[in-house]
Amino acid sequence: MIRPYELHDKKELVEIFNLNTPIYFDPKEVNDFEEYLKQHSATYLVIEYENKIVGGAGYDFQEKDNAGRITWIFFHPNYTGLGLGKKMVERCLSILKLNLALEKVVVTTSQLAYKFFDKFGFILKKLEKNYWGPGLDLYLMELQIDKNS
Repeated sequence: MIRPYELHDKKELVEIFNLNTPIYFDPKEVNDFEEYLKQHSATYLVIEYENKIVGGAGYDFQEKDNAGRITWIFFHPNYTGLGLGKKMVERCLSILKLNLALEKVVVTTSQLAYKFFDKFGFILKKLEKNYWGPGLDLYLMELQIDKNS
């Protein structure tokens, strides 16, 4: 079940985030994630599996470039490969597409997860070595939105 973030979810999400460091996130990023939750809690989603929080993702729309963003998507390592990430991205995209001004969706990820977004049609636009931390490269990817579909 995908549902809106609630303040009491923070502790579990931070624990799951920490299980993904240092492989997928640099340890210093946990503070950035907590700050994101403070500022963007209304557009953060959690996913539950068997009545347990197992991951989350954020989304937002920025009028300055008519772009949506999917951000801070991660899952408990024991719950990967179940199609939960696909469901989460599909939910974020469906919400973002409600905005008729949407022209593209942007994700910033790493070399460890970019192939996941590739499956949705996201195209690599920028690569920057060691951006997130040592050994974690920035992969900035975009998905153009077809207004006719």
